[in-house]
Amino acid sequence: MSDAPKFEVIDRRKFKAAEEEQESHKDGSAPEAQSPPAETSAAPSGPQLVVNESRNGAVPAPVEATGIDGGEEAEGDLPPAPTAEESNQQKAAYDASAQRLEDIIRAQNPAAGPQPVITFEHLVQQFYVSAMIQMGAGAQEGQRPRVDILGARTTIDLLGILAEKTKGNLTEAEDRALQTVLFEVRMAFLELTSMINLQAMQPPQPPPPGKR
Repeated sequence: MSDAPKFEVIDRRKFKAAEEEQESHKDGSAPEAQSPPAETSAAPSGPQLVVNESRNGAVPAPVEATGIDGGEEAEGDLPPAPTAEESNQQKAAYDASAQRLEDIIRAQNPAAGPQPVITFEHLVQQFYVSAMIQMGAGAQEGQRPRVDILGARTTIDLLGILAEKTKGNLTEAEDRALQTVLFEVRMAFLELTSMINLQAMQPPQPPPPGKR
């Protein structure tokens, strides 16, 4: 059996059904008694997400973390895709909730202006900052940089996937920003791995005199 943790996909559309049920009880009538949940066996080790029931009432089987890219087998375990109407309703609710949050922040701090509109450049910049921090940038002066070289490689590979999947669908400015950031983080990765390789090739230093 694989030691990789198992993940399950949450179908959050059931939350809407639960909210509608709560709305139906606001007239003061008591909700119907529900039977206590059945006892379940102990959860397996590692992180695990709970799967809500799908729209037809069936509970999908757990999705292996290593089987997300498993093609048709993995697709069969996923909940059905949201309809266009569900997506539009969710987007409208999200925008309204975000606007209420911004109104609260501006009411508490009148000097604060409206939040900037999130653009594609913000996404590229977020990847850039993450990759550079993983490669040790931003360390306090006098402190040894903490390097997560494998995490940096993952972030850079994600940028590469983003460039591949958005090819031909970006403005000239967006494409230039993406290609520039991708070039810079790859160059930083090459320099860092060259240093790591040189350190690995150096022979071990002998202990200082008088110490074993």
